[in-house]
Amino acid sequence: MDNAQFFGFNLINYDNFINLFFKLIVNFIFTFALTYGVYFRVRQNRSYLFTLFISNFIVFFVCVLLVDLSLSLGFAFGIFAIFSILRFRTTTVPIKEMTYLFISLSLAIINSLYNSQIGIIELIFANMVIVATAYTLEKAWVKNENVKYLIYEKIEMVKPDNHHYLLEDLKKRTGLNIHRFEIGKIDFLKDTAELRIYYYSDDNKHFVREASNGDDDD
Repeated sequence: MDNAQFFGFNLINYDNFINLFFKLIVNFIFTFALTYGVYFRVRQNRSYLFTLFISNFIVFFVCVLLVDLSLSLGFAFGIFAIFSILRFRTTTVPIKEMTYLFISLSLAIINSLYNSQIGIIELIFANMVIVATAYTLEKAWVKNENVKYLIYEKIEMVKPDNHHYLLEDLKKRTGLNIHRFEIGKIDFLKDTAELRIYYYSDDNKHFVREASNGDDDD
């Protein structure tokens, strides 16, 4: 089929458009399965859904539109390099969310760089393995550990000898089944300390749903 022309430029390349549409459908299905079917179902956090989706689609379209260039492979690695140094300055991004972002970008690059040398079954199988592995690790092997940042005013409790009492006090005051904590910056002028408390969301589902509305940015 001849391509339509407009001032000497191709208005549409039908073969490329069909190829793009197929890649987009595959990418959307498995990105949705990862972000909503796995991440949101387990983490119960809407804060990063937008980031995971939009980052995936931006990388996908940039790569798929430049796939015919000789620099396509190097460009793909360049995309990884750009996002590896990207910093979210408004909040501390948990390592689990950064991992999901990495997986989301990986799906975009895998699907966008697909060509006829790779079978469709192989492409779908690779996507399925990535999503299924993330789901299996989340649900079967790894407990969903969450972290909160607190300013603690009982400065004497940060002493190593008082850590047992500190843990009990944190459980009592927060109502969370905290299993460990880390002591960050200590301010002796204000008699406060920054604490990171860790708890499993399976034991505190109601709290996690409330935190997903914005408390994670504390």
